[in-house]
Amino acid sequence: MTTREELRRAGTALRRRLFGPGASEHFVPNYADLRAELAFGAVWNRAGLALADRMIASLAALCSVQRLNHLRRHVVAALDLGLEPRSIVEIFIQCGIYCGLPASEDAMAVAEAVFAERGIVLPAEGPRDDSLETLDRRGRALLEALHGERAYGGYAAPDNAVTQALYPVAIQYGYGEIWDRPGLDRRQRALITVAAFTALKLDSQVSKFGRSALNVGLSKTEIIETVIQTGPYSGLAPALNALAALSEALR
Repeated sequence: MTTREELRRAGTALRRRLFGPGASEHFVPNYADLRAELAFGAVWNRAGLALADRMIASLAALCSVQRLNHLRRHVVAALDLGLEPRSIVEIFIQCGIYCGLPASEDAMAVAEAVFAERGIVLPAEGPRDDSLETLDRRGRALLEALHGERAYGGYAAPDNAVTQALYPVAIQYGYGEIWDRPGLDRRQRALITVAAFTALKLDSQVSKFGRSALNVGLSKTEIIETVIQTGPYSGLAPALNALAALSEALR
């Protein structure tokens, strides 16, 4: 069985790899050891999910719960790990579907400051001006590919006059526009969704998208590990609640 000392050593080494040699310091006695042991030894060092995917899940969770000081350090680490600047920004844009556009904008402001320090300029791109009809068609095609026979259940049910007051907008802009943006593939976007819903304590959505993530290339192990990865950032209790919801959905 792994000892706490082994977890601490492994966690300290990984934290230094990601955040630099000064990352293990903290003014509170023993707290740096606890952080290294729990967050990086017991969670980040787990098998079953690639390091870059763990970073994506961490960025999504930090954006969703607006831990901006920590987010800045993780943006720096994400660049050093090899994530493309455009991909980092797209994580934050996608989180806006779930936690609101102001949260996206605050996270993007953090990224913009880091990019400016490193001389990174996002390349120009053409306008995204497809018609609402095109967004609706594209969104429904993705909705059906992602969720299959469950695509129009629950709040997505066409005969629910109350939820249909808003849901067409979610189809057009959530699925038809944002999920279709360049910079991330569908597998990565499903990972972001699971992480964000876990951080936001939206267990029914974790259950729905956890099952659907299988349709875009995530394995059951990767889905579970995505939820676990949010634990140090948005809490172990929300992660456990999400895992409880997934335990039924992934059977």
